[in-house]
Amino acid sequence: MKGGSALDKAQRVPLASIYRVFFEIGLFSFGGGLVSWIYRDVVEIRKWMTKEEFLPGIALSQVMPGVSSTNCAIYVGQMLRGAAGAATALVAMLTAPFLCALAAAYAYKWLLKLPGFQEAMVGVAAAAIGMLLRTGFDAAKSTTKGLAPIFVMGVTFAAVGIFRLPIIPVVAVMGPLSVALAWPKSAAPEDAS
Repeated sequence: MKGGSALDKAQRVPLASIYRVFFEIGLFSFGGGLVSWIYRDVVEIRKWMTKEEFLPGIALSQVMPGVSSTNCAIYVGQMLRGAAGAATALVAMLTAPFLCALAAAYAYKWLLKLPGFQEAMVGVAAAAIGMLLRTGFDAAKSTTKGLAPIFVMGVTFAAVGIFRLPIIPVVAVMGPLSVALAWPKSAAPEDAS
């Protein structure tokens, strides 16, 4: 696994394995935080991708239209097995929640009568938030070299999280600013040689 990209590993990851992993993620995760689960299974447990290969998928899944977890599943599937991997990961990710949603809709009134059901759902949501924070901290640690990235993250967090500004204009301003602040660092070594 060492030294190769996700595309080099494509032949080693069977579609059935991709389906099983994403089916389990879709089945056993509640209340959000699925990108964190995908990261844990794909990067830390199975080592199908490196952290450096996975982190762009987090960024893409957040800025693309649609649900970030399904966007991330498509990204991982594409990196591992191309279009077939993307389709497999997406279908697997959605199969179990679809069936569970049908069953839950059928049993909704009965579930609400169960003692502690609502409290259990609050606990599951809290765990999902904790997993999202962990993934955010991991991403921040590997991308924050200097004050510029910390500044951009802080301003973006304040604009969207505290002041509740719409995310599209914030990204439209902060994205180019982030690239502009990072540009001199990435261009400097090439100019020196």
